[in-house]
Amino acid sequence: MIKPAHFILAGLSLFVAQSVYAAPLRVAADPVPHSEILAYVKKIDPKLDLKIIEMSGGGINPNELLASGEVDANYFQHLPYLKEQEKELGKTFVSVAAVHIEPLGIYSHKVKSLADLPVGASIAVPDNATNLSRSLWLLQDKGLIRLKATGDTTSTLVTQADIIDNPKKIKIIPVDSPQIPRSLDDVDAAIINGNYALEAGLTPAKDALGLESAKNNPYANLLVTRPELKNDPRIQELAKDLTSPQVAEFIRTQYKGSVIPVADAQHD
Repeated sequence: MIKPAHFILAGLSLFVAQSVYAAPLRVAADPVPHSEILAYVKKIDPKLDLKIIEMSGGGINPNELLASGEVDANYFQHLPYLKEQEKELGKTFVSVAAVHIEPLGIYSHKVKSLADLPVGASIAVPDNATNLSRSLWLLQDKGLIRLKATGDTTSTLVTQADIIDNPKKIKIIPVDSPQIPRSLDDVDAAIINGNYALEAGLTPAKDALGLESAKNNPYANLLVTRPELKNDPRIQELAKDLTSPQVAEFIRTQYKGSVIPVADAQHD
């Protein structure tokens, strides 16, 4: 039986949509919100043929996977963390798109406000250098400590040794980032990255006692690849998708202020 012309054309269009690129684009990403955002891109741009490698828990470094060629890109980190990783791994990576911001937040199961934190309060913070520094800058911004360092918070890494005023005698407890939500019952408060807060069922825009400002926030989450792939059409297509108005609207609707498109943060 001869198929009607419109069926033939529809089938041909589908074939073309699925065959634009010779190979899938393998992207390592955290489950929330990164993999969810990529799944939305996969839905609106099927010709890209995204293969999402979800990184859950810990122990596997997406930058090591990228350096070894096991993935083509990753989407989970901000620029200060990426720079530290380049030093640690002795590798060079390339950021091809800044997509969204997850404001760092302070959470507690024991107090209802930062003012209620007792003298000697224990606060869990991420144990990696960049996010520990970021946490200390947040504590200073909320008036809980004062640092001797000044300047750009992304280029000026601080540690506990930089605290010069700590009126509540807060005890800073570094913890592996993915484990921090589980520590909430053991400490007075915890500073949690946005993705881990969302995975733990927290709503940063509602549940955090204090959040980083989104305006001019330097910790945008990036699409990262190897230098030799930065002009790969698949990478460029994904970068275009991730920074599109359609994806920005998905982020706004899905995360309701807990995850913020970079375009919105620039105009906050």
